[in-house]
Amino acid sequence: MAPLGLIVIGFGLSLTGQAIIAKSKGKSFWSWFSLGTLGLIVLNSGLSIFGDAVKRRVLQALQEREATTL
Repeated sequence: MAPLGLIVIGFGLSLTGQAIIAKSKGKSFWSWFSLGTLGLIVLNSGLSIFGDAVKRRVLQALQEREATTL
């Protein structure tokens, strides 16, 4: 899951960057605003996926350590 999260984070950053470029070129408000909003949504989704993968891995490692010490 962590690699998927990293891919989604990268895509979200790319969309946000495209929105910044569109704004700097004077594109219409709704053009860059909608692209930027979508980029931030995708970025936050990627962070959530990545964070969940890290949490699951840590919990799995703790369970494995607990099972070996018993």
